[in-house]
Amino acid sequence: MQVGFIGLGNMGIGMAANLLKAGHDVTVYNRTASKADALLKQGAKQAARVADACQGDAVLTMVADDLALENVALGDDGILRHLGKHEIHISLSTVSVAISQRLTRAHAERGQRFVAAPVFGRPEAAAAGKLFIVAAGEDDALDACVPLFEAMGQKTFRFGRNPGDANLVKVSGNFLITCVIESLAEVMALVGKAGLEPRQYLDFLTSTLFAAPVYKTYGAMIVEKKFEPAGFTAPLGLKDNRLVIAAAEALRVPMPLASLVHDRFLALLAQGGESLDWSAISQLAARDAGEPNKEV
Repeated sequence: MQVGFIGLGNMGIGMAANLLKAGHDVTVYNRTASKADALLKQGAKQAARVADACQGDAVLTMVADDLALENVALGDDGILRHLGKHEIHISLSTVSVAISQRLTRAHAERGQRFVAAPVFGRPEAAAAGKLFIVAAGEDDALDACVPLFEAMGQKTFRFGRNPGDANLVKVSGNFLITCVIESLAEVMALVGKAGLEPRQYLDFLTSTLFAAPVYKTYGAMIVEKKFEPAGFTAPLGLKDNRLVIAAAEALRVPMPLASLVHDRFLALLAQGGESLDWSAISQLAARDAGEPNKEV
């Protein structure tokens, strides 16, 4: 397929590379043009403007937040104005249900198709083509996207015709990840203060009760205090937390744990954790337990 790819951050660059490896014709755009250099060597074409990335069968966006997506999609030089009729905008970003609903309506009014397909996985999974993709949109649009999804991920889960539903699944999933981080942090503070060896305790957990990748990945980061370089920064974690709270508020669903995690992120950022991985909120539980040398 001939596609455009907008947004070459930690995740996007690996995803675009896998599209190239699968034989797709890829034109890339990023505000910092130099981030495309490695992809150009692999055969990508570079777009000077967002509009130049909208000349194929589909355009994929992997940007940081609602504002960035709004700018590239709805701006004067944006996707909405330059994507061809019947072509597809695939939003891979973690954004709000509200912006997804807005884009669904806007694209439909111009005879274009919109698919929300946020992904689960860290940058290393993006580079390896091992992401899990949650997709929603009209059936014909989803069917057309299958070759792209297969190039970027190991499995795609389809959640119906309403693109916003995929975004709800994504923000709810990220909320659960933060709950895993917080609960691991609290029990690590508990057993650590009691004098148990944290690595041994983690090996027990991930070999028995919680033998899941999310516990293994984030448990190891907590034990090793490996929060830099960040695969997913703390400000992005706070952003995603706000998105799930907004969705819950719209549906009038109380989520007390989301409020707790929100305060954890605020505390981390207040103490200078802007550049740290979002899993660094784990250090706050150890600090609260009075463990020495637990400055964030």
